[in-house]
Amino acid sequence: MKTLYPVLLFSVILSSCSSVKSNPKNKPNIVFIVVDDLNTTLGSYGHPVVKTPHIDKLAESGLKFNHAYCNYAVCGPSRGSFLSGLRPETIGILDNRTPLQEVLNNRPTLPYLFKTNGYYTMSLGKVFHGSKEHNDPKAWDEIYGFSTTETGKKGESRNMTEGALSWCWWQAAEGGDEDQADGQMAQKAVDFIKSDKDKPFFLAVGFHKPHDPFIAPKKYFDMYPLEKCDPPALPKNWEPPYPHSLPNQTTIFNKFTEQDKREFLRSYYACTSFMDAQVGKLMQALEESGELENTLIVFFGDHGYHLGEHNWWNKVTIYEKGTNAPFIMAGKGVYASGVETNAMFEFIDIYPTLIELAGLETVPEHLEGRSFAQILKDPSKPFRTEVRAIVNRGPMMGRMVKNENYRYIEWADGNMGVELYDQLKDPVEYHNLAEDPAYAEVIEKMEKLIHTEE
Repeated sequence: MKTLYPVLLFSVILSSCSSVKSNPKNKPNIVFIVVDDLNTTLGSYGHPVVKTPHIDKLAESGLKFNHAYCNYAVCGPSRGSFLSGLRPETIGILDNRTPLQEVLNNRPTLPYLFKTNGYYTMSLGKVFHGSKEHNDPKAWDEIYGFSTTETGKKGESRNMTEGALSWCWWQAAEGGDEDQADGQMAQKAVDFIKSDKDKPFFLAVGFHKPHDPFIAPKKYFDMYPLEKCDPPALPKNWEPPYPHSLPNQTTIFNKFTEQDKREFLRSYYACTSFMDAQVGKLMQALEESGELENTLIVFFGDHGYHLGEHNWWNKVTIYEKGTNAPFIMAGKGVYASGVETNAMFEFIDIYPTLIELAGLETVPEHLEGRSFAQILKDPSKPFRTEVRAIVNRGPMMGRMVKNENYRYIEWADGNMGVELYDQLKDPVEYHNLAEDPAYAEVIEKMEKLIHTEE
């Protein structure tokens, strides 16, 4: 294995781009953009403040999914799941520490399947979770990682918890986009897209921001005056139904001042706009290179993220804000343009969908999801009638099932509590109806549903 510097962490190179053999079947290229901790705080998803013109343009050229759901709202379990095509509990990744290589058991990951079907594969940034043992090195022809320059490490900064949470800080950094890892990543992607290629490619780009710590060039912070960053209002006297409904850092967030909340929002918004600018560079490169016409673009967040809803400022929940993430598809094979769909799907469905859209001949037997490619032809069609997610609270498991109307949650199979929310009347899920006798029939139905696969 060869190590290159300064930005190449490690590389598995079977052949250079110039020596790749031609593919007579003319399969579509795939640009697979997965963004760390990105929720639906985007202009195209109706946010009134956040500026994301390039992602909005992507949505206008393709299909926007309103009801895309991760299977576990944490980076490692979510990525391990959708890149293997297995539910987190099946593959056995329920935290950020379990290495993929210990549980994969020779089951082909999504990029490895494309590689074995004649694609040239490149990984930029955070695609799988973390370092080599969390990755699938054999899946890639090239793997690159990037780091901040010395200039990009400078700038005004502040920890919003006075150091209680080491990750919870922002920095309005000096320098430009390419002083940050995501900016370097975008440039590497642009160079690859514009290079000569005789093979279809699977280019996976894993942007880090808006993941904490919230660092972006100062110009993106300047886009958001604090007075425009309004935190969400909570119902009077609201408290979580159970201590474990949210992770245990709630005591720290309960101390947030109005200033802290506004700074958190500003920094998240700034990082989102910074990431959006990098997406724009990829899209421009696809247009200028002539690759756009034969490229399927998949853009999504690896899970949802709370920005003050439930007075929670993080992920790791099985509420709507934790599990719902933006998902946009455009380009080759996407027949809709500027259209949105309310069809629900789970992230384990991504793997079989891309197999069908790329026309691959091999469908691994282990896959637990199913293709929603039909939605790209007719966005009005329904897909799943319910979606599921889990979260691990130490020895206790939380399970969620959601249909069109309700979200139902069981803690330790109901032994540590039950939650029910009417998502039509209470979309942010503040009013637990599990003890309301009027919803007894709904509870009974959802209880059966949570233990029955669709």
